[in-house]
Amino acid sequence: MTDAPRAVDVVVIGGGQAGLAAGYHLRRAKADFVILDAQHEPGGAWRHAWPSLRLFSPAQYSSLPGRMMPSPPGGGYPSAADTVAYLSDYERRYALPVIRPTKVRAVRRSGARLQVETDAGTWRARIVISATGTWWRPYVPHYPGIGDFAGRQLHTAGYHGPETFHGKNVVIVGGGNSAAQILAELSAVAATTWVTSRPPRLLPDEVDGQALFDLATRRHQATLAGESATGIGNLGDIVAVPAVREARDRGALKAEPMFTRIIPEGVAWSDGTTLACDAIVWCTGFRPALGHLAPLRLRGADGLIPTDGTRALDEPRLHLLGYGDWSGPASATLIGAGRTAKAAVAEIMKQR
Repeated sequence: MTDAPRAVDVVVIGGGQAGLAAGYHLRRAKADFVILDAQHEPGGAWRHAWPSLRLFSPAQYSSLPGRMMPSPPGGGYPSAADTVAYLSDYERRYALPVIRPTKVRAVRRSGARLQVETDAGTWRARIVISATGTWWRPYVPHYPGIGDFAGRQLHTAGYHGPETFHGKNVVIVGGGNSAAQILAELSAVAATTWVTSRPPRLLPDEVDGQALFDLATRRHQATLAGESATGIGNLGDIVAVPAVREARDRGALKAEPMFTRIIPEGVAWSDGTTLACDAIVWCTGFRPALGHLAPLRLRGADGLIPTDGTRALDEPRLHLLGYGDWSGPASATLIGAGRTAKAAVAEIMKQR
């Protein structure tokens, strides 16, 4: 790339599942676009997930538009590695114009266009699609004494498997799917204690990601129509993938109430009870990675960017994909990202 800014119709920031889904629809619309990805290889955040992680749906319900994800050997739920292979193949199959590694530093207004500043030069675009996801902003809540703990602390994003936890005493924090899957794995090799802010609830065994996506879509449509709808939370919080079912059946999914503080040797509750541990694994979620959009000054009081569908209310040249329900029903999932991207690109082509 030369030092002079390059002009393009659409810049997509992020080459993970949401960015590739956007690329598929932009390609079909014959748009002039590029995808800028900070990673060195395809696969998005899935490349950094722990090996035993499983999707919440079978492959046929975990696919991007145009190309079905192959079922893993033996069937069942695809792994993180299966997903990386699928996204890599998808990118090649549709010859998507991904430029990597390219780190986007800032997006700014520049007359009739948006200026995208990267570590490899500058782009000027009529439309910018931000699809950077959440993996790069792990969230750890603050508890008194968190800096005094003498053991090991790590977030889901830094968990790479059970090998270093054999024989240890481990506290796992969080009541979602990541916590349940990591607990299922670690409880086979370590003494584990699961702590949650509210009692965790497993979904019925027959409920997987397809059902969750359908529920999220109906809830979103009802909200737009000013109606009430049954939420996912009324069913439960955790998908019972096979490893979680196995842990449940051997009694490993018993959860304790959330501790109130951390002490050098472990954790403590308000009644004075303490528990010594070697490690704390924070399965406490992520926040949207939106730092590159800071110059646009679009965030609301909740830290999110107000949108109409995927389009930013205060900057109609910006669309956001793949950050969760606020940027489209179940848009942080593979199937949800594809459907949201289709609607976003249709609107973008009308903005010409």
